[in-house]
Amino acid sequence: MQLTSLDWGIILLFFILTLGVGLWVSRSAGKSTTDFFLSGRNMPWWLLGISMVATTFSADTPNLVTDIVRTNGIAGNWVWWAFLLTGMLTVFVYARLWRKSGVVTDLEFYELRYSGKEAAFLRGFRAIYLGVFFNIMIMASVCLAAIKIGGVMLGFSPVETVLVASVITVIYSSMGGLKGVIITDFFQFILAMGATFWAAYFLVDLPQIGSLDNLLSHPNVIPKLNFIPDLSQRELLITLFVLPIAVQWWSVWYPGAEPGGGGYIAQRMLSAKDEKNAIWATMLFNFAHYAIRPWPWILIALASLIIFPDLASIQTAFPQIDPGIIRDDLAYPAMMTLLPAGAIGLVVASLIAAFMSTISSHLNWGSSYVVYDFYQRFINPSASEKQLVAVGRWSTLFLMLFSALFALVLSNALQAFQILLQIGAGTGLLFILRWFWYRINAYSELTAMLVSFMLAIYFQIIHVALGFDAIANDLQFLLSVGITTLAWVGVTLLTQPSDIDTLKNFVRITQPGGNGWKVVTDQMISTELAAEKKGWNVPRGILCMLVGAFAIYGALFTTGFFLYGEIRSASLLGVATLAAFYALWRLSKKLVD
Repeated sequence: MQLTSLDWGIILLFFILTLGVGLWVSRSAGKSTTDFFLSGRNMPWWLLGISMVATTFSADTPNLVTDIVRTNGIAGNWVWWAFLLTGMLTVFVYARLWRKSGVVTDLEFYELRYSGKEAAFLRGFRAIYLGVFFNIMIMASVCLAAIKIGGVMLGFSPVETVLVASVITVIYSSMGGLKGVIITDFFQFILAMGATFWAAYFLVDLPQIGSLDNLLSHPNVIPKLNFIPDLSQRELLITLFVLPIAVQWWSVWYPGAEPGGGGYIAQRMLSAKDEKNAIWATMLFNFAHYAIRPWPWILIALASLIIFPDLASIQTAFPQIDPGIIRDDLAYPAMMTLLPAGAIGLVVASLIAAFMSTISSHLNWGSSYVVYDFYQRFINPSASEKQLVAVGRWSTLFLMLFSALFALVLSNALQAFQILLQIGAGTGLLFILRWFWYRINAYSELTAMLVSFMLAIYFQIIHVALGFDAIANDLQFLLSVGITTLAWVGVTLLTQPSDIDTLKNFVRITQPGGNGWKVVTDQMISTELAAEKKGWNVPRGILCMLVGAFAIYGALFTTGFFLYGEIRSASLLGVATLAAFYALWRLSKKLVD
């Protein structure tokens, strides 16, 4: 595929604008760590919400969705659609709590919630475990997508791709801090979504396909159209639908969908102007992420089943690509090569935007852990703000370097997604309950983290190396969740809770409420509990979560029915969806205000 001068001009203009934003905000971003990592805690909800969506619109996400649709059909997307329940719980329960906490990073939470040397150790260990090692794995999967896009669309080698894509990202991320990331996210999201909708429209109208009706009636596509797995296929039904809806959403820690909030989602909530802006930011994120974005990717994935029906056809079309990385996720960039000359630059720029948005957020988030939760906390407590920002910029560079190197050993997006799910299995319930049960302590979290990690290593590596028969993925998942949960609950009951003064201070600051804190609140004087007397709003928050999840799922599938031409089903579900949004507005009004 040959790019024209116009294509390269569009790409170059995008890079110039991105660097311009970084330079524009670099002076204010360098004043302090609060400015660099939380943009001065003064961000409005709409900008934060779009930034969250842009971050999850990474270069590997359309590749992942394409892989899922080609492998397991549209219904296979429940492996990530189920996380909407986690997201809505964050909106109506945890966004307020995070903003009240006043921490700079979500790891600072550990020394607010727990006491003793174990709390300090947990904070420092997770700063390196999550901010460096885990974060590098996430960014490596994004770099892998960039490698495949660069190889198919630009003819770049893997090294050339990560070098070109990373340099600009590192420059503006290290200069502009979180504010630079958020502002560029806004423009990158508009570009990426506009190009994606346009690409879906054009590709469905290709001569090989002809129209949306022809696409949906093609023999290669018909088996992939169900919203829910076929009830007669018991194994797929359990793996793709039952487990994600019944277990996965509350039991698994996954970046961007952490039970109870966390990671870069918590970072955005902590940078909001106030609690109300934190709530509406996460609501906007969940609506756009689950209701608006999936269908263009799905339509392109379905169209790829006609143009590239199998892996052999992809290899034939792109003989220069290493056969070792040819998987179903490569079908997405392969489809992009069919776009007309002159327009391809816009699509390439949008994919670069998606890559840069995700990588820049993860770089800033990971760097915040390294600087604030490790370097300042344990290495140089008296470091000046200038020194801390400098460490943040250097750590940004090294995180990008190691992520690019690790990307070279991965083969497909779904592989990385499944590894991350396995490592986080069983830890989610702890992150939900630690706000509402005083008994949970630092040893609980250490146990959950270590047990889930060791189980992932055993199932993924040791079990196979010992020559045992392979264990089905769904059974691996259930065993990991069950064993990890039993382990951390057992340790919680066998160890002492945190120091009472620490617990009282936590209740005083965050005002979580509920009977799980009764032992603590009974020891507090009435003036410290003024907010508690207003009533516990978590039950209303859970009701809002359920109604909100129904509304967003309704919007997602109403769109699907319209695309399928099933107007009656679309109309009925559309009315129910509007009613759910109205009910959510009424229910949440008192909660948000």
